[in-house]
Amino acid sequence: MDDIQAVNALVRRCVTGDAAAWQEIVQQYNRRIYNICYRFSGSPDDASDLTQEVFIKMFRTLSTYDTSRASFMTWVTTVTRNLLVDHFRKGKYDRVTDSMDATPGNQEEGLTLADKLQDPSAGPEARMQSQQAQKMVHEGLKRLSPELREAVILRDLQDMDYKDIAIVLKVPEGTVKSRINRGRTELARLLQRTYRQAS
Repeated sequence: MDDIQAVNALVRRCVTGDAAAWQEIVQQYNRRIYNICYRFSGSPDDASDLTQEVFIKMFRTLSTYDTSRASFMTWVTTVTRNLLVDHFRKGKYDRVTDSMDATPGNQEEGLTLADKLQDPSAGPEARMQSQQAQKMVHEGLKRLSPELREAVILRDLQDMDYKDIAIVLKVPEGTVKSRINRGRTELARLLQRTYRQAS
């Protein structure tokens, strides 16, 4: 049984009321969802509360997950994004947008942007330079427009394919590719400017 079949079997068990299956889903996706919520809110406390809300929403709507339309990770990302967008539209953070740093993928389960940019074998000086680079990228991402930032993060940090991004963002694949290209170009320009100012 491959990973997709295993996840779908887990979801089916959960829908039939298997509490152990739900616990497994929570354990598998908790860190990833928390990372998305943290990048969105910037607050550990808010991220914890929002993560709980996402799981409540997932539990209530799990029976609507359609294996023929998208992968479970795409469905989870969509549920998380929709809840966060709704939450921040209603609240004081309506100007805050969704910077998603969770990193789906078998090899990079739950890694954040900092984890992804960090070289574990590097010495202290190299690690410090890596942290500075990570900070510059994070600041650059915050300055992109919401739609460009979202597309770049989903593609380059979450390693999602164009089709899945199009499903999450509810736009055509051509629009996704255009936003990613524009976002990468704008981010590179911002990083060059920041680097020149820092040196």
